[in-house]
Amino acid sequence: MTYDIRHATPADVPALLQLAEAARGIMRQSGNPTQWANGYPKAEDFMRDIDRHSSFIVLSGDEPVGTFAFLPGPEPTYAQIYEGEWIDREQPYHVVHRIASRPEAHGVMRALLDYCFSHSHNIRIDTHRDNTIMRHLLQQFGFTYCGIIFLANGDERLAYQKIKLKV
Repeated sequence: MTYDIRHATPADVPALLQLAEAARGIMRQSGNPTQWANGYPKAEDFMRDIDRHSSFIVLSGDEPVGTFAFLPGPEPTYAQIYEGEWIDREQPYHVVHRIASRPEAHGVMRALLDYCFSHSHNIRIDTHRDNTIMRHLLQQFGFTYCGIIFLANGDERLAYQKIKLKV
């Protein structure tokens, strides 16, 4: 499947919220009952990403099938990592957050990672311990598990990094 990726706009927020709801459903069905609780991510979260030009929408034709935030580091919650170490602490990196897709859309993760790696060779991602689907995908796409980070609210996340050789 071929997808188009573009910056999200304020007009896309309803679609982004629908994609987040679809992702919550996938998480709940796969045994991840607590990630993205209480309606997170909310419209304000998407608008903050849009304002920073870091919110993206994945399209199949005109149909929104996925979304993600792609931000330059440093990510404050990545400053301390426990029970492990980042592959590299010196090079600039980007972070991918708020990945969501429709359950019937296949290949969205590959498309968004290809997009991200076309803009940065060093990417970090974190996910919930119970998000077995995301953990499997990160392993499948060559990310290395690096350790545990804690979000600003104190919640634990598993941290991953991948550095692609510059060609």
